[in-house]
Amino acid sequence: MVFFNCTCRLCIGGNSRRILEQHGRLRLLVSLLPATLRRLFAASEFERMAERQRVLLPGITGLRLGDIQRGRNELSKLLNGESLDRIRGNPGRKSTETKYPDIEAVIEGMLINDTAGDPTREKKWVRVSSRSLSDKLAILGYNVNYHTVCRLLRKLGYSLKVNVKQRAATVGSPKRDAQFSYIARQRATFLERGWPILSVDCKKRELIGGFRANGSAWCKSASQVNDRSFASLASCVATPYGVYDIARNHGYVFVGMSRSTPSFAVASLRQWWIETGQEAYPTATHILLLADGGGSNGYRCRAWKANLQSMLCDKFGLTITVCHYPPGCSKYNPIERRLFSHISLNWTGKPLYDLDVMLAYIRGTTTQSGLVVDASRLDGEFPEGERVSRIVMEGLAVRWHETLSDWNYTISPRPNIIELSEPVRSVRAGQRAT
Repeated sequence: MVFFNCTCRLCIGGNSRRILEQHGRLRLLVSLLPATLRRLFAASEFERMAERQRVLLPGITGLRLGDIQRGRNELSKLLNGESLDRIRGNPGRKSTETKYPDIEAVIEGMLINDTAGDPTREKKWVRVSSRSLSDKLAILGYNVNYHTVCRLLRKLGYSLKVNVKQRAATVGSPKRDAQFSYIARQRATFLERGWPILSVDCKKRELIGGFRANGSAWCKSASQVNDRSFASLASCVATPYGVYDIARNHGYVFVGMSRSTPSFAVASLRQWWIETGQEAYPTATHILLLADGGGSNGYRCRAWKANLQSMLCDKFGLTITVCHYPPGCSKYNPIERRLFSHISLNWTGKPLYDLDVMLAYIRGTTTQSGLVVDASRLDGEFPEGERVSRIVMEGLAVRWHETLSDWNYTISPRPNIIELSEPVRSVRAGQRAT
C-alpha cells in the first residue's frame, strides 16, 4: 500500500529490497500509534540510529523534524521521572464546576421551593426555566450560560418533560406563586429558630394479601399471586399516613386500617409527637405543617382544624402553623418526592402479603442522602364524615394569616378549655359533611 511506503531517499532510489521492507514495517507501526507514542517511538529510533542515518527518519516515519525533536524532549522527561506536561499548557476554558465549585449547591438551594417529583418514581422537575435560573445566577455573581444550566440540571437529576394528555383539565390558582413564596419564607423562619417543619400527606391505600404488585424485582422465581385484585379478597386495606421531618431527613409512616380521615391524620401527628417529636425538639413550642390543599388535611376541612386544636394544641400546648399547597400542586409537597417515591420504589414488584411485610419494606427504605424511615401500626377507629358545626369552629383558637388566609393559619392552645355542647361527631351514610 502506498500509505506504508517509505519516502526516504534510499527507498525512493530502490537500492535495496531489504531496506525497503524494513522501512515499510516501521512506517506501518508508526501509522497505528497515537500521536504521543508516535513521537516517542521516533525519538527512540533517532537515538538508536547512527548520526548519518538520522536524516532519513522523517521520511521513514512521516513525522517532521520538529515533531521528532519534541518527542526527544518528552522522552527525556519520562526517563528523568518527570510528568509529561503538554507544551502548549492547559487548553480551553476551565469548566463551570472548576470555576464555581459551589455552583451545584447554589442551584439546588434556588430550586428547593420550586421542585416537584413523582411520588412513585425518582423523576424530578422544576417550574422555572433555565434562562430565568441563568439570570438569577448572574445576580449572585455566577456568569453561567443557560445551556450550562441545563447540563447542571441534568447532572442533579432533573430532566425535560413533555405534556401528556392524561388528566382532566383543572383551573390553576392565580395566587399560586404568592403561596409558594410565602411557604418559602415560613420554612426559612422555622428552620432558623430550630422548630420542626413537617410535610404531611396520606399515601395510596394498599391491598394486603397475595395481589399483583406493579413493576419487577430481582428474584430466582416469580411470586405466585391472585389472578384478581378485588378488595373483598384482601385480609385488610392499609392506609399509610406519612410525616416527613424536613430538617432531619427522617420519615415516619403510620399504617391504619381506616380510611384517610382527619382524625386519623391528626392521630398520626399526635403519635409522632409522643414517640419522636418531644425528644427531637425538647424546647419547641411551634410546628409548621406543609399539607396538600385537599383530602383529609385540606384547607376546607373543618374536622382537620378541630382535631388539631383538641388533639395537639390543647393537649400538648403546641402552636401549629399550617400552610397548604395550592390546588393542583400536591407534587410540590416535599413528602411526595423525598419519602413516598422511595417507598414505592422499595416495594416495586413485591406483593404485600401482610402488614408486617409492608412495615418492613417501609422501614427498609433508604437513600444516598441519608433518609431514615420509621413505621408502625396505628390501631383505632377513625370514622368517616366527621361534622363540625359553626359554633365549634368559632370556639377554635385559629388566627388566619394576612397572606392568603384560606391557605395559611395558626392554631394556638386555648388557655381555658371548655367542653363544647356540640362536639365533633360522625355523619351517617348519605348525609353531607360540612
